[in-house]
Amino acid sequence: MSDNTDDKKMLTKEHLEVVKSNGHEAVRALVQSQSDAKSTLFILENLGRLPNNFDVKWVLNLLNSDNQKIRLNAVKTLGKTKQEAGIGILFKIAKTDPSTNVRREAVSALGRMKSKKTVKALSEFLIDEDPKVVSQAIRGLLVFKGDQAVDAMLTSLSQHENETIQAVIKKAYFSSKKTSKDKLEHRKCYDYLKNVVVFGDVRNTLKEIPDESFHLTFTSPPYYNARDYSIYPSYKSYLSFLKEVFKLTHDKTKEGRFLIVNTSPVIVARISRQHSSKRHPIPFDLHHALTAIGWEFIDDIVWVKPEASVKNRNAGFLQHRKPLAYKPNARTEYLMVYRKQTDKLIDWNIKQYDWQTVQSSKVADNYESSNVWEIDPTFNKVHSAVFPFELCKRVIEYYSFKGDLVFDPFAGSGTFGRTAKHLDRRFFLTEANEEYFEYMKTFVKKNDYELLGEAPTNFLTIQEFKKRIK
Repeated sequence: MSDNTDDKKMLTKEHLEVVKSNGHEAVRALVQSQSDAKSTLFILENLGRLPNNFDVKWVLNLLNSDNQKIRLNAVKTLGKTKQEAGIGILFKIAKTDPSTNVRREAVSALGRMKSKKTVKALSEFLIDEDPKVVSQAIRGLLVFKGDQAVDAMLTSLSQHENETIQAVIKKAYFSSKKTSKDKLEHRKCYDYLKNVVVFGDVRNTLKEIPDESFHLTFTSPPYYNARDYSIYPSYKSYLSFLKEVFKLTHDKTKEGRFLIVNTSPVIVARISRQHSSKRHPIPFDLHHALTAIGWEFIDDIVWVKPEASVKNRNAGFLQHRKPLAYKPNARTEYLMVYRKQTDKLIDWNIKQYDWQTVQSSKVADNYESSNVWEIDPTFNKVHSAVFPFELCKRVIEYYSFKGDLVFDPFAGSGTFGRTAKHLDRRFFLTEANEEYFEYMKTFVKKNDYELLGEAPTNFLTIQEFKKRIK
């Protein structure tokens, strides 16, 4: 049996460690003994760490392989030794390789050297057409932040076309680190906002509240001119109203915390048979306004209702079956998930809480793992679009901690607040419809969902609320 055959049989991670311990010549011989790409790739992927003085000249032939994965891992191997002699080779690969992944890895390898000799090479890639390559060049150059020439090159990218590159430069050079000494701790909320329902225009109420008060907002805005309580002079004015509400909400939301908006396209009925009805794509139009405000889009969740529970739009088509007239029954609504833009990661938000709070707030088993939530709607005689308890429960458990202050600017029948109290959160609600405001009071008498717990619910007019906070 030949040595070549023995090598193939012994191609394991353990065997590679033994070969590597025998020096670069042993590794070179092992690689050159392979006759198939799979074995070569296995060696490259499992070489592990290499000493800086390890001779990897045997890798050079692999840089011209037709196999993209072999070229990629050959670049990684070359980069592991951080040898400045490889700067020219890596630069050439980053300029000429047809694979963006290989090019990106070559630039990354240059950056990992952390050598001043790579600055000129890395700067060449700041104008690359591939934003992934540019990002790796930025990452490598940020090691030398403070160098006047490097800072000038990087800060000039603050207006780069790519939004990810803009964000990296903003965080590195333009992010404000100042915090007010009077600023409330992230996990805490003001006592005068706990379990409060305010009757009046949400915009006027929000203007009285300190910035960074809410941990979570979940709401379903009034549907445009679809019901008596939501009449606006135009669709443009309707969107303008929502934009104003969510701008104020953004200001009052704590850093990095969430806004979830439940909405769907709405049909405005036709004036007569000579006119057609109009369907407005509310969630899609609202999205652009929210991101312009400073809400970062995170997820879309689809709420699916049983077909029997929605308005039948299919009756006419069922009879004639003529193309162009098909109208599906609308069983879905969107829960659009946004996060207040921040340089900080989610982990930072979580670390603001003590261990006990984090542990007690953990989501139980059998949670919904997909973005399709099948939940039956809820109806009552007072409000025509009531939040289901299960819908509120999921949002509260998935996007807040116990003790957090959650907010609904269009409270309706108050299900969100009652659910929050049941789940050991605190709530702040606003409602402009007097009938709904009075209806919410009836749940206090029923003690529904423990609405009256340790912090009793206060129902206030705006004037009363102003007095409360002074």
